[in-house]
Amino acid sequence: MKSVIEDLCVKRGVRLTDQRKVIAKVMSDSNDHPDVDELHKRVNKHDNKISIATVYRTVKLFEEAGVVAKHDFKGSKARYEEIPEQHHDHLIDVNTGEITEFVNEDIEKLQKKVAEKLGYKLVDHRLELYGSKIKK
Repeated sequence: MKSVIEDLCVKRGVRLTDQRKVIAKVMSDSNDHPDVDELHKRVNKHDNKISIATVYRTVKLFEEAGVVAKHDFKGSKARYEEIPEQHHDHLIDVNTGEITEFVNEDIEKLQKKVAEKLGYKLVDHRLELYGSKIKK
């Protein structure tokens, strides 16, 4: 069965080698936002002949094709996720690096309202919140 990233690559005309298919599957199966080093570790469990350079090149190719999103969260390596079906924002724990995805309609409305007040029509945005867990 094809992964979501593999399907998107086919639709966008990205040629998929066997190694790229493995990388696509590992990325699609990820429930987090791995960096390239973490992806390489996971990919190597499936095929230990895939080099880190191949993972870097493939991730860049997927990003340029619009099938994965790159996130440069403050204080960490670039991290990646499959292009989401629906928009979401991120809350990053500054102590653990844990990333929580969320959607908040009030924030979405406020961002649109701010853009309109400043004379803009909002066409895209990315919101990253940074915090640390409150100890109870």
